[in-house]
Amino acid sequence: MKYRPLGRTGLNVSEIGFGCGNVGGLMIRGEHQDQVKAAARAMELGINYFDTASSYGDGVSETNLGRVLNELRADVYVGTKFRVDSQDMADIKGAVIRSVDESLARMGREQVDLIQLHNHVTPQREARESSLSPEDVVGEVVQATETLREQGKVRFWGLTGVGLAEALLKVVDSGALYTVQSVYNLVNPSAGNDVVPGFDMPNFGKLIDRAAAKQMGVLVIRVLAAGALAGLETRHPVAAPTVAPIGSGRDYNQDFTRGADFGFLVSEGYAENMVEASLRFALSNAGVSTVLVGYSDMDHLEQSVEYAAKGPLPAEALARLPAVWAKFVGT
Repeated sequence: MKYRPLGRTGLNVSEIGFGCGNVGGLMIRGEHQDQVKAAARAMELGINYFDTASSYGDGVSETNLGRVLNELRADVYVGTKFRVDSQDMADIKGAVIRSVDESLARMGREQVDLIQLHNHVTPQREARESSLSPEDVVGEVVQATETLREQGKVRFWGLTGVGLAEALLKVVDSGALYTVQSVYNLVNPSAGNDVVPGFDMPNFGKLIDRAAAKQMGVLVIRVLAAGALAGLETRHPVAAPTVAPIGSGRDYNQDFTRGADFGFLVSEGYAENMVEASLRFALSNAGVSTVLVGYSDMDHLEQSVEYAAKGPLPAEALARLPAVWAKFVGT
């Protein structure tokens, strides 16, 4: 396992992280003994960052992860997320503090290493949609996280990079946060690469580069586009049966179809399969700190670590990708 700096936090995190969300589903719907075995094996393989959220399974993921890590007496970095609901907009700071306290209680922990905003960020606050403005984030949200750090409950804070790019980039450029979770995959590479005019998916405006300029850590999410890039139409029994895209195409089927355009990476020997190609693509960006993979079983875990060990994709493979991305316009 290789390790990369998590921005200016001083932490070095494994290139592959352990995602505890709904897509893979292991920490929500898996059997307890399978969760324990997977976490133990992940640590044996060198994974040192586990990522969950209060909304994953309505707290079930946090509860299960906390139970597993406490049982294993695990010495790892843990990150979770909070969401400010529409009814809490009048007291954002208080809502953040209450949410983190509830998360810590579910996990049986006194502190987490990273706490992250899970709301969309838009130019103006939209209470009905539970989105926050950049001013909300660098204002009350950061005030709350600073208070939590003073209380010894969190070490660092960041956000999930969803919403509108102009607002997200404003938050990143403020330098007030330590990390950002970024959608970054072969279908939508705009967080780390230029895209053509008319690109018909969200354009994240090279968010990874902007984050690097502020020494922010970048945690890649949706590296497999919720499984669409795995090249398999049948989902694992523990995985979420249906998944709406985040930051990519209009639906899962479109992402799956577009994934076939990258088949040359496998057919011409650059990667063993599309999972390998996808992971190594994300790790080809030096601004990426870790790639969060959601697991359904032990095989997914073993394969992710094996593929990451092969390093970035070759330069000649990367050079051919823009020609594929140029097709993703106005369709």
